[in-house]
Amino acid sequence: MKRKAAAGMAAVMALSACLAAGCGGEKQNGTEAPQQQGQQGQQSQTGGSGVFNGELEHDVVIQVLENDTAIEQKYFDELIRAFNEAYRDYGITAVDANMDQYLDLANDGPYGFGPDVLYQANDVIMKYVEGKHVYPIPVEQLECYDKIPEAAWKAYETEVDGEVYTCGVPVNIQAGMLYYRKDLLPENWETEWDDDGNGVPDMVESWNELYEFSMERHAEDPSKYGYMKSLNDMYFSSGFLFSYGGYIFGDNNTNPEDIGLAAGEAEKGAWVLEQLASAMNEECIDDTITTNVYSKMADGSYFATMTTPDVYTLFLDELKRAYVAEEGLSEEDAMAKAEENLVMTELPKLPESGDLTEINPSLIDTKAMGGVNGYAISAYTKAPNACLAFVDFATSYEMMLKRNELLGIAPAREDAAAETGGISEILYNNLEAGNVVLMPSITEVGQIWTPGQTFFTDLAMDVFRPENEKKYPDLEALHQGLEDVSQEIHDAIFTLQ
Repeated sequence: MKRKAAAGMAAVMALSACLAAGCGGEKQNGTEAPQQQGQQGQQSQTGGSGVFNGELEHDVVIQVLENDTAIEQKYFDELIRAFNEAYRDYGITAVDANMDQYLDLANDGPYGFGPDVLYQANDVIMKYVEGKHVYPIPVEQLECYDKIPEAAWKAYETEVDGEVYTCGVPVNIQAGMLYYRKDLLPENWETEWDDDGNGVPDMVESWNELYEFSMERHAEDPSKYGYMKSLNDMYFSSGFLFSYGGYIFGDNNTNPEDIGLAAGEAEKGAWVLEQLASAMNEECIDDTITTNVYSKMADGSYFATMTTPDVYTLFLDELKRAYVAEEGLSEEDAMAKAEENLVMTELPKLPESGDLTEINPSLIDTKAMGGVNGYAISAYTKAPNACLAFVDFATSYEMMLKRNELLGIAPAREDAAAETGGISEILYNNLEAGNVVLMPSITEVGQIWTPGQTFFTDLAMDVFRPENEKKYPDLEALHQGLEDVSQEIHDAIFTLQ
């Protein structure tokens, strides 16, 4: 612990060289550092050349905002315990900020109510850049810097007057993954559902096969379903559009003038979602499946779903409880059985045609909207150097392995991803290959969610409407619907603001 603290202190002291080279200095983000409202007397410490000056503040408490899952699964307890022990001689103590994980730093920070360090998705952190609510960080001096791929760093970059600044430090990669129950596979799956003989069930390799299996499972027992997912979720549903050429903003998600949800053959992705909805029930229209999926996967009602890696432990705990209650297993045996049967894997491949009933289709990769969760440092903190030391500690190799162990996340660090293997390595490689499409890191991304949700809700509802009342009866109508959504988003950004 003391060796880590010493290394962290050395890294903090080295940051002054970066500031002299232009990463901070008299200006932040190309403008004067924000006034410290609600924190009297702190301007000299947090503004101008006082930021990240290599002088660790002593006897300070820094409030850290973590996500709820990390707190519930006790990872955050381990992190702050280890950090506080390592920095005990400096009198630096990290504590739980005890705030809602979706706080609004822009409104709370100026009055002294925000955290010192916050963990959020890249799109959330980057919306605070314009108002100078988070500091640009001299990340080249952090121990993790050369272990994280360029694509992940770019999620936190902003350009001002020709200079590039980085305002967050990547922790883990997020994107949709397929979860399924191995013990719910048909007994004959190895002979009937493994055509290529590779030992992997066909229904988790191809959306066509998963659609067929879902229809069969429900037909055999109306209380059982195959793939189940709330389709109104723009984050997960948009990936089907991306797979066929759609995109959010042009110029690699930096140009909000160009909205491309209808680009390429994106309507095929919308059609795929309609077909999947036909194998579900009306709960796919709203958030019902999102809220009940843990229990429904555990009791066997659902075979598979799509969500992010960081909730793996929530599925695992629910399945363990089910095995204890239903089969009378001990806690230890139930957990071992849950770990054996709960599988998280990459998303199945899509048919190039968009037709889930096609036999022997040509397959393409499924793209997924993704994000990079990471740490940022509030511009309103009284202890910026201590905050930086915390971020350096929290993104260390050891802490990334511990975070993976307790939360199932995919580390952004290449060395940690390689060590944990499996899903971490898959997600890391998918990010590098472009199959994980990162959420735009510009403020305009906030305008995509409501119009997108409305469209996907309508799309799901269409499956349950009478034929003569359907809004999207064919690909042409779906294309027009996506054009309308794109225009609605454009209007929200440029006309209605």
